[in-house]
Amino acid sequence: MIDSSERDTLSDQQRNKQIVRDFAELAFNAKRPAEAVAAYIGPRYVQHNPEAPDGPEAFVAFVTGCGERFPKLSLDVRRVIAEDDLVVLHSLFTTSPEDRGTAAVDIFRLEDGKIVEHWDVVQPVPETAANGNGMV
Repeated sequence: MIDSSERDTLSDQQRNKQIVRDFAELAFNAKRPAEAVAAYIGPRYVQHNPEAPDGPEAFVAFVTGCGERFPKLSLDVRRVIAEDDLVVLHSLFTTSPEDRGTAAVDIFRLEDGKIVEHWDVVQPVPETAANGNGMV
């Protein structure tokens, strides 16, 4: 039987999953990173991607730059997993319809309903693989 504290945790995890999914969709697919930051990121944003600086403004600049270089950039979220204050997205990033893409695992930490920290691991989807399982 699930007690009330477990129900609260489940609803927090579901809420956090929706926050992260909405954030990613707005920032990357709708190409509105400033709005995504205003709605979903807290006053501090710790970035663990070595190519991106810390801070909400830095996120906007980073994603805006990616969008300028790759105007057909697309994010296809395949899985969303939550545990405690962490949410994991397993996604496929493509820069154009012809691009095989990059498989990405992004980990977000939330506090009080706001994204405050991010890690990621990315790998280009190869032309051939030793198995037919796919990466995303």
